[in-house]
Amino acid sequence: MNKTIEKYQHKFARFLGAERAFAFWKGRVALYALLRALDVGRGDEVILPGYTCVMNVNPIKYVGARPVYVDIEPDTFNMNVNLLEEKITSKTKVIIAQHTYGYPCEMDAIMNITGSHCIPIIEDCCLALGSKYKGRMAGTFGRAGYFSSQWNKPYTTGLGGMVITSDRELAERIESLAENEMRPPSGREVFMLRVQLMIYRLLIYPRTTALAQNLFRYLTKKGAVVGSSSTSEFEPVKEDDFFKAISTVQAHSGIRQLGKIEQNIAHRRKMAQLYDELLAAKDFKPSNDSRDSAEPVLVRYPVRIAEKDEALTQAAKAGVELGSWFECPLHPIETPLASYDYKLGMCPEAEKASREVVNLPLHPRANEKTAQKSVEFITGFSKAD
Repeated sequence: MNKTIEKYQHKFARFLGAERAFAFWKGRVALYALLRALDVGRGDEVILPGYTCVMNVNPIKYVGARPVYVDIEPDTFNMNVNLLEEKITSKTKVIIAQHTYGYPCEMDAIMNITGSHCIPIIEDCCLALGSKYKGRMAGTFGRAGYFSSQWNKPYTTGLGGMVITSDRELAERIESLAENEMRPPSGREVFMLRVQLMIYRLLIYPRTTALAQNLFRYLTKKGAVVGSSSTSEFEPVKEDDFFKAISTVQAHSGIRQLGKIEQNIAHRRKMAQLYDELLAAKDFKPSNDSRDSAEPVLVRYPVRIAEKDEALTQAAKAGVELGSWFECPLHPIETPLASYDYKLGMCPEAEKASREVVNLPLHPRANEKTAQKSVEFITGFSKAD
């Protein structure tokens, strides 16, 4: 294996306190590797929250399993643990605990339930790098955790995914899969990603993000850039080259980002506290986590408003970076829900959140002025009931 990739994996594992880490082209590829290594296949069921990205559901469908959705609780947007046990059947093979927005799940309660059924837990940490539950890093409770370093994640390598585990048998299975089946990205993909990373570092700031995202989505559809999601991924059919390895370009970027991770985390916590204070002063409910057990590191700051669509339309004109996660229970709004075994009404709290929640920037290029401008803009709309 390339020494740069090995170094990146080692540094990532050490930061999280895990024995092993395995890097992939994308976060969804990391989940696919985990499901394969856990022998999830046709006829099996995988439980996950009904408030997620469809790209998390695709790997479940790719291995032939059926996704089973659990509704969320409204404050942390995480799986409602009180509804979990009723979803478990004899076909349940894995439970995915998603730490939504960076709020850690109630892992003790989840593990108590799954332990009595001997069902392995995978932690979805794509939005939660550095978050802790009871002083322990998210991603280290279950059999494994997986992460994403796509453009809008806690840090970016353009695209990228990672698995961590301290389970030696599982690590050996992942290693075998990677050695025997994983393909390298093409030279064209690596070149395009390198250029996109350069542009991102030079040009993407809060005031330009909305315009850049719209342009990026257009270019992705035209095949002019390497996007995080292709149009083919909005149906559960795996492409031949899906199971791809990380590139050296991504690994170099990841090593640099890990070198700044503590500053990144401190900045996000400071910005989240600032949003708490600014929103409270405007009589809006802060999104702070009051649990003593939780030390979240948020990827974005969620806020509920009544006129979500109108706010998103006006944000770009106002130069405000406003996120739309999650537009529907299986984000984005274009997702054909029936193809993923989801029927409207399955998860009413998730559907309500999808209609109301927008999110504000916390990344290192957002500052106090960004927060003030964002709050001034968002509080011009009505609070959600």
